[in-house]
Amino acid sequence: MKKLWLLVALFCTCISGAGDIVRLWEGDAPLAKGQRQCDIPTIEVFLPENPSGRPTPAVIICPGGAYSGLAYAHEGVNYAKFLNKYGIAGFVLRYRTGSSRNGSYRYPAPNLDAHRAIRMVRANAAKWNINPELVGIMGSSAGGHLAAMTAVKNDSGKRDAADVVERYSSRPDFAILCYAQTSMDTRYGACAGSRQNLIGDNAATIEDVAAYALVTDDTPPCFLWHTIEDATVPVRNALDFANALEDNFVPFSLHIYHQGRHGIGLGDPNNPHPWSGELIVWLKEIGVIR
Repeated sequence: MKKLWLLVALFCTCISGAGDIVRLWEGDAPLAKGQRQCDIPTIEVFLPENPSGRPTPAVIICPGGAYSGLAYAHEGVNYAKFLNKYGIAGFVLRYRTGSSRNGSYRYPAPNLDAHRAIRMVRANAAKWNINPELVGIMGSSAGGHLAAMTAVKNDSGKRDAADVVERYSSRPDFAILCYAQTSMDTRYGACAGSRQNLIGDNAATIEDVAAYALVTDDTPPCFLWHTIEDATVPVRNALDFANALEDNFVPFSLHIYHQGRHGIGLGDPNNPHPWSGELIVWLKEIGVIR
């Protein structure tokens, strides 16, 4: 009985406030392989203090983890709490991943989860006091790849869908890419683990997940940062994506730092990495926050 109540609490579908963990689908998610935690994509809600009462911006946060697991606290919860300080709601996405222990989910399962998260936030904007026209996406490493893919491949929703959530757009209004993979090919000799976990041995899908090659003039404004020292996801991933944004006249802000290992996140909690301050400047520049 105790285990049952724990599961009920973990996968609660009610929509109320901060701290909730909300299932993205009431029933089985598309392509679901079971009823384990790894089979059930969710978002965790982090709402900011909001003395003004005005609807707030929101960001869907995709933790990294090589499409194997999720750096949920480091690149998820920590980011949400950081954004809360600036009046932005954070929704940490637990998306499906490709390791055998987590169900061996391949593309497009993670993308379906990210799209659904954006739709879910917009569908419940009034309940969470969110501005549905200021819903962005953020991700690090493989989570950055998922965020980038969501920025370049999305849809406006199905107006007549029986599932009300599916009527909302999955296009983010802005994207934040932290040392993100923007392709899964072999040009740079890295990222092989993420590639295997996302697409397995089906090399024909490499082009389908080359986010940098899918940028169009409808891609939303992007903030990108990376380090030259990153040996896991080479800096060329950020440069390729930025070049594609420029080619398509999409506004962006690119920050390349010399030092820093892969996966540094916010860095020292008492002295956050400079990218975090630059992000806030950019969010003000594009009108997300005041």
